Amino acid sequence: MSDSLDRLYAGVLAARTADPSSSRTARLLRAGRAKMAKKLAEEAVEVIIDAMHGSRDAVVRESADLLYNLVVLWVSAGVQPKDVWREMDRRERLFGIAEKLHKDSAENDARRKVVTLESRRLHKRR
Repeated sequence: MSDSLDRLYAGVLAARTADPSSSRTARLLRAGRAKMAKKLAEEAVEVIIDAMHGSRDAVVRESADLLYNLVVLWVSAGVQPKDVWREMDRRERLFGIAEKLHKDSAENDARRKVVTLESRRLHKRR
């Protein structure tokens, strides 16, 4: 999946200099972050509605639109896909090994508390 998003990111970067009259991406990038954020929110709502209606194919299509708009916003904000992957890796390491953190560190104690609180919330939801 990251390869597809990396290619999409490269395409959006390339579209920054395209003619807005012929490039939807260039037009969106020039419209500003508020417009980009609005489009992202609209697509997220469409995914939610389609999911609630049980329309798998519509969820797939709208998810592609959602990812496109997210990448456009990333480009505008100076965020690269590798930045997001790095954060995801950090979170996986943090929560994946939380039970192995050393007890003597105040930072590790705080992390353990977050994991414990999150675990309690998950149990309450069930």
